[in-house]
Amino acid sequence: MPFVTIQIMEGRPPEKIKELIQNVTNTVSETLDSPKENIRVLVTEVPKTHWGIAGKPASEVRK
Repeated sequence: MPFVTIQIMEGRPPEKIKELIQNVTNTVSETLDSPKENIRVLVTEVPKTHWGIAGKPASEVRK
């Protein structure tokens, strides 16, 4: 059973997360010839204060 873990910065609308899950599931299914029912996708949204870019929190870099 394929299990895909994705970490992204918080702030995207639920519709985009849903689209991401669908697209990843389709890609894994086609690539591995695996039934979609067997594929799991976990999307974790990380707060911008916990995501570092060039040594600084993303909350300071992306204002």
